[in-house]
Amino acid sequence: MPRSTGISGLVLSHLHRTFHYKVCGLIIILQNSCADYIRRTSVNSTGVVRCLPTTPIRDMVADTNGNKTSPAISLVAGGIAGGVEAACTYPFEFAKTRVQLYGHEGVRNPFYVVAKVAKEEGFRALYKGCSTMIVGSVGKDAVRFLAFDHIRALFTAPDSSGRPRRPTTAESILSGMATGVIASTLIVTPTERIKTALIDDARTSRRFRSPAHCVAVLWAEQGPRRALYAGYAATTLKQIGTTGFRLGSYAALKDYERGLGVQESMGVNLDGPVASFVNGALAGTLTTLVTQPFDTVKTRAQRARDVGGLAECVRGILAEDGVRGFWRGTVMRLGRTVMAGGILFTANEQAVRALKAVFG
Repeated sequence: MPRSTGISGLVLSHLHRTFHYKVCGLIIILQNSCADYIRRTSVNSTGVVRCLPTTPIRDMVADTNGNKTSPAISLVAGGIAGGVEAACTYPFEFAKTRVQLYGHEGVRNPFYVVAKVAKEEGFRALYKGCSTMIVGSVGKDAVRFLAFDHIRALFTAPDSSGRPRRPTTAESILSGMATGVIASTLIVTPTERIKTALIDDARTSRRFRSPAHCVAVLWAEQGPRRALYAGYAATTLKQIGTTGFRLGSYAALKDYERGLGVQESMGVNLDGPVASFVNGALAGTLTTLVTQPFDTVKTRAQRARDVGGLAECVRGILAEDGVRGFWRGTVMRLGRTVMAGGILFTANEQAVRALKAVFG
C-alpha cells in the first residue's frame, strides 16, 4: 500500500498510532485496575495495611501539569461541551428515537434514515425537539462534569506521605454512576421526556407547536409527574450506566495513560484534541453497547401517549421483538454516540483551556 505523505499522512499516522494504543488500553484496563490496587497496597510484617506512593491524582479535565479546575470553570465548560455535542449529533439522535418508536422498517443505516427523513419531511424535521435536547445537554453535562470531579475526589484520600492516590477504574465508574442519578433527577428525565414526545408527535398527530406547548398539553392530560417524569426509572438506570461507563472509562483511560508515561514515551499529547477525541469515542462505544436496553425502555416509556410504567414497557418490547428488541436502535445510537463521545470530551477540555486562559 502506498504510504501517505504530507500533512494528511502525518495525521493518519498519528490517529492510527493513538487509536491502536487506546484499543489495547481498553482491553487490559480492568486487569490493570486490580494490579494497581495490589501494587499500591501491601501488608507489612505487623499485619498493617499501608498504601504505596502513586501518580498524583488529577481532575478528569485537569491539564498535564495537574492544575485543578475550579468548579465555576468545570460547570461552564461542561455546559458548552454539552451544547456543542447535542447540536452536532442531533440528527442521529432523531433517527435512533424514530427506530425505537416505530421499528427499523427495513433500514439499519443511520445515514440512510437521516437522508430519508430529510427528503420526505424536510431538513427541519431532523431537528424536531433539538432545542429541548440542547438545553438539556447544556444543563446535563454542566452538572455531570462538575459533580463527577467532586465525587471522584472523595476517593483520593492522601496516603501516609500526604500525596493523594489515583482512583481505581471501579471507583471512577462508581463516581460516574452516582453522577448519573444526580443528572437524571435534575435535568435529563424532564428534557428527554419532552424531546421524545415531540419526535413521537411529529410522526403522528402533530399537535404540539413547541416544547412549551408540549409541556402544557401533557401537564393538562397526564398531570405534572407524568408530564415531566414519565420513564424516570428507565432514564435513571440508563444514566447510571451511561455516565458511569462514559466518564468512568474516559477518566480511567487518561489515568492509565498518564501512569504509563505515554506522553513522554510516545509523544502523544493526552490533553490534545486528537487523544481526547479517540478516548471519548471509545468510551462512547463501550457505553452504548452496555446501556442500550435501558435507552430502548426509556424511549418507549416517554412516548407522547401514556403507555404505562416500566413493567408494561418491558413486556411490550418482549412481546414485539423478544430479547433482541432491547437492542433496537443500537446501530443508530452508535452513529451518534461514537462521534458524540469524541466531540463532548474534546469540546470540554478545549473549553476549560480557553476559560482558564481568560479567567485564570
